[in-house]
Amino acid sequence: MTRPSDSSEPPTGENTRTLSDIGEDAIGFGQLELRTVKDCLLRPAAVLQAYMVGGPTGGGDYARPLRLYLTLCGILMLQIFLMGGTSTMLEGLPPEEIDPLLEAAGKSRDAFMADADSWMSLVLVPITAGFYAVFSAPLLRWWDKEDLGWRRSFRATFHFLNVWTIPFVPLGFLAYHPASLGWSMLVMTAFAFAAFLRVGKGRWYESPLAGFGKATLITLFNLISTFFASVPIMAIGVAGGILG
Repeated sequence: MTRPSDSSEPPTGENTRTLSDIGEDAIGFGQLELRTVKDCLLRPAAVLQAYMVGGPTGGGDYARPLRLYLTLCGILMLQIFLMGGTSTMLEGLPPEEIDPLLEAAGKSRDAFMADADSWMSLVLVPITAGFYAVFSAPLLRWWDKEDLGWRRSFRATFHFLNVWTIPFVPLGFLAYHPASLGWSMLVMTAFAFAAFLRVGKGRWYESPLAGFGKATLITLFNLISTFFASVPIMAIGVAGGILG
């Protein structure tokens, strides 16, 4: 006689909820993303080849580079808020520049800084990330052995940015603390340099000398991009401080 099934038990294959399932439902970071992160750390050049040959999912093996990068940016944005925001960007302004802003806002310095910081914390990471991509993509397209076109160039660029950003995420809190800001930026710069060398060997460069030269150039371009990115970030912060 067959024992009746207990209707309270879920069907086979649905009786467990893994951490990966929960992460995918909650923040869109599941098993596919975890595998992508692992391979970005261990064999980034092979992942790039998969993206170039197999499309934006690497033939179904990996998360889309842009989607993963946006997730990483979201984590960094959360770190900004937890570390108290970006008020140090405006606190360095001399009195002759900040005083007219306070007068225009009609509020105290603390209130102005709080409103400005809220807006800058919101836009800092996405604007900076956008500038990184815009400054990097033309170089990576130029240096690639294939004629990638812009679509694959930006796919390669976001993979490069992922390889750069992933190891920095655990240290992200230090980048928003005044005491560790300086050396954490040096670490971030070193990660960018290393990311290019690890991703691009055999594709963006052949000899070690060419690799170091191009890594230096693209790292310099990204440092310059942060300067350009700071302009709209500061403008948004000032507008938020006055109008917020």
